Amino acid sequence: MTNLTVSPAHAQRNRAVVPGTGTKIDYVGDDFEDEGWNFVHNHPKSSREQDERLRSPRGMATNGRWNEGPERGQPDQIQVVDTPAGGLPGSEKALLLRTLRSGIPGYNSRDVQQDDLIANLPNRLGGSIPVGETPSFTVRVFLPPAEQWENRSGPHFGIRGSATTITTEVKSRGLFGSRSETTNEPYWPGMWIHFRSETSRKTEKDSAYIAIRGDHMGRDYRVKEIEQFGWWTFGMSFTGDGSVHYYAKPGVEDLTAADHLDSKYPYSYHARSFRTFFFNSCNFNDGRSWSTPFVIDDPALFVVNSRRVESIVARRKASDEKRIAAKKQMEEKRAAAKQRAQEKWAAAKARQQQSRQQGAAQQQQTANGRGNSRTR
Repeated sequence: MTNLTVSPAHAQRNRAVVPGTGTKIDYVGDDFEDEGWNFVHNHPKSSREQDERLRSPRGMATNGRWNEGPERGQPDQIQVVDTPAGGLPGSEKALLLRTLRSGIPGYNSRDVQQDDLIANLPNRLGGSIPVGETPSFTVRVFLPPAEQWENRSGPHFGIRGSATTITTEVKSRGLFGSRSETTNEPYWPGMWIHFRSETSRKTEKDSAYIAIRGDHMGRDYRVKEIEQFGWWTFGMSFTGDGSVHYYAKPGVEDLTAADHLDSKYPYSYHARSFRTFFFNSCNFNDGRSWSTPFVIDDPALFVVNSRRVESIVARRKASDEKRIAAKKQMEEKRAAAKQRAQEKWAAAKARQQQSRQQGAAQQQQTANGRGNSRTR
């Protein structure tokens, strides 16, 4: 009998879950169809990653679903636009992401910097999702024609997840043993869209590819050529064994097992929880070079073992309904009070006008009486 050894990578692939599997959690994500959709930029941006400056209040979408991250600022252009041709059936609106002044506000570092748009999952759900519940997310991304890309070879756009793991560090050693410290360690696996500009050395024509961050050392590595621009579908899933699974395909159709790019333990970490997903816009930070105009549509969260999350959403929605009802009642009270005040003011104005008219009539009558007495 022959013994077959299964490699860890192969075992990971077998346990991979296609992003979009399970229950869609519509309390997180967006379709950008709301006519009142808006993002409030509270400049200057945060840049804690570069200079340890967290600038509050941070930028926030008015629907509460997106925010500026604390480490880096949000893209300078976050704008709802008409869905580019070939998008999801029924989609009329999507979101344009583009940045100019990345990095530290007011400082042109003249290197590649990035800005982030982050799904506000932690606040919407009140915390992260354990990977044992098998969370995933998907998004459609429109890649513009090559002539619209920033003329630069390198990373241009990121589709990223935020995860945490448990790390243990030995702090001291002594005669009576060692002291160690256990902490929650955040990390940010994802996919980068890289561009090769035909103006770069040894590059014959414009092209692009997908790279994954990262391998067991956290290094980026190329996994797929982008042979056509236009709409693509991306997704990432997080499974109970702590691994991260990456998927991508051209077009807007739902992902399938055939779209699996790879599965990894980035940085050799085993994920414990999934915090959120976000998007990076990269550019050469010289104050003049706009990043490539990418458009995203229908970013969505899914959870396989969703009972806990669904109960949280139910409570949050009930609380939202109460808050909205209370706000509406308060607005109605204010409107009624304003109406009463306006009616009271109008009545007083009318009485004042009537009094003036009566006074004028009396003065006229008196004047007429005097005139008549003189002519007798």
